Amino acid sequence: MLRRAAPELRPAFAAAGLTAVAMLAFAANSLLCRLALQQDRIDPASFGAVRLVAGALVLAAVMRLRHQAVAGNADWRAAVQLFAYVALFSFAYVSLPAGTGALILFGAVQLTMLGAGLLAGERFAPLGWLGLAVSVAGLAVLLLPGAAAPSPAGAVLMAGAGMAWGGYSLRGRGAKDPLAATAASFIRAAPLGVLLALLFAARAHADARGVGLALASGALTSGLGYVVWYAALRHLTSLRAAVVQLSVPPIAALGGVVLLDEAFTLRLGVAALAILGGIGLVLGNFRRRPSSFSS
Repeated sequence: MLRRAAPELRPAFAAAGLTAVAMLAFAANSLLCRLALQQDRIDPASFGAVRLVAGALVLAAVMRLRHQAVAGNADWRAAVQLFAYVALFSFAYVSLPAGTGALILFGAVQLTMLGAGLLAGERFAPLGWLGLAVSVAGLAVLLLPGAAAPSPAGAVLMAGAGMAWGGYSLRGRGAKDPLAATAASFIRAAPLGVLLALLFAARAHADARGVGLALASGALTSGLGYVVWYAALRHLTSLRAAVVQLSVPPIAALGGVVLLDEAFTLRLGVAALAILGGIGLVLGNFRRRPSSFSS
């Protein structure tokens, strides 16, 4: 019986492994960026530029290995949204702790996509509306003025990054080949990142470690991270794919405590429970129409 069950369990274990690696990669993006900027190893504009260029090169190589061109996947609006996400993300982490930044980013992404779903005709069951209210309240608790409040400028920048990423994700939902579309967007966003770095050239600085952290963020946790994520998505339902991403902010917060000596405050803990729990409640209580978005 065990021998018969083994082949059936292999895809499930593969999906779980791929998903875990992808979530670790996404959380590591926050940790790598914060580590580089916290120690002033590189300026934020240069970090974003190196991340985009490295991601573009890795994804272009992956597409070449697949013997597939990316020219037919041009979407400049998606590329601009990707660029805006990376740029705002980089500047936000000048002042935000890793866990706080990841929580604001994730909350803004999900609220942007849920808002778009409502406009497209998706509706929540009563528990879904309660979840939405709880998640918004959690963001309010996190951002209220006080000794433990995050930097207002950093919070605004990260919320903008989340809105940009949410918009980028919405545009990618209809892509026939999401990996090819992502590669095309990185390739088109990379020159925008270089241009931003040139605009901030007077403030540019970087050492070998800062560049290395930016390269790792672009090539490994972004470029290869998306390759792994799209492989995992083949085994996940839309709801499971959305729910597993709830793990990213806690992973980033734990990494910040262990690796960056950041404090895990009561405010952050309460806000995380409210935001992530509320969004999880929403995801489980959609009333969908046939014309609605699907992730």
